[in-house]
Amino acid sequence: MMKLALAISLLVACRPDNSGIERKVDALSNRINVLEARLGTGAAKQQPQRPRRAEPDPKDVFSVSIDGLPSRGPVDAPITIVEGYEYACPACNFARQSVTQTFEKYGDKVRVVYKPFIVHPDVATEASIAVCAASQQGKFDPMDVLVWEKAFGTRDFSPAKLQSLAAEAGVDVARYTKDLPACRQSVMKHHAELEGFGQGATPTFFVNGRYVVGANPAKIHAVIDQELALADERIKAGTAKADYYATWVIAKGLKKFEPKS
Repeated sequence: MMKLALAISLLVACRPDNSGIERKVDALSNRINVLEARLGTGAAKQQPQRPRRAEPDPKDVFSVSIDGLPSRGPVDAPITIVEGYEYACPACNFARQSVTQTFEKYGDKVRVVYKPFIVHPDVATEASIAVCAASQQGKFDPMDVLVWEKAFGTRDFSPAKLQSLAAEAGVDVARYTKDLPACRQSVMKHHAELEGFGQGATPTFFVNGRYVVGANPAKIHAVIDQELALADERIKAGTAKADYYATWVIAKGLKKFEPKS
């Protein structure tokens, strides 16, 4: 069952839950069709498929900011992967394995930057804020692990639970509490930026600014391979490794996703 759940999670991602509204709309449409058929005003109509949400072209590069965000891997890695994620999403939990596999395969050629994107605001917002506050004290790694291992399973993201995890992670609780309001604004800012780049589900990865949705490591690695070849050429041509992301992604990347009509 665990292998099946993992396989499914690699194909799907967590999205805002509008299922209740959609079920009501579908039920109302079906009732109208039945009435039309009974009144002879027209045959029951087949429900049209809803148009798919517009998504970025996977070849486009977006100027995804990373300043002040926690990361793993060397800061001068030629590949920067920004993960837009939250703590209530099962696919994000499975994505941790994808990230581990990525580090195992590419080593110091990659870094992963963690950027909050909330698809379950009533559940996941406080967890991202708490992790942000712990990160202000250099405690992202232990807090991140504790939230996944001790809060995700029960979806207990209450302030009391998160504060206890922060204390367990070794943070100064008084400073942590003081940083929460600023972190709330920070989480909302990062969410809005990722939304502006076309993200609508978690996890979504931006590999040197290129959009990859879902936790499938094969998809992520295919883009990494392409970007590594390009980075090698540019670094050999004179771009400093430490400046690569700022030069080729931040400075030259698109500032917003514009859906094509």
